[in-house]
Amino acid sequence: MKLEDVKKIAKDRGLQIKKMKKAEIIRAIQRDEGNTDCYNSDSSDTCGQFSCIWRDDCQ
Repeated sequence: MKLEDVKKIAKDRGLQIKKMKKAEIIRAIQRDEGNTDCYNSDSSDTCGQFSCIWRDDCQ
């Protein structure tokens, strides 16, 4: 997913994302959704969230 798309999702959710990198924005969105903020982290390979919209970009 492109950075602009990620920023739009964050903005639509009302998140403050100024000066954040893409991975940081995605993890903020994951937290806001009530999910584990595992995007592009050491635990992303074993997260088990197969329906996560970030999975293709993360793996």
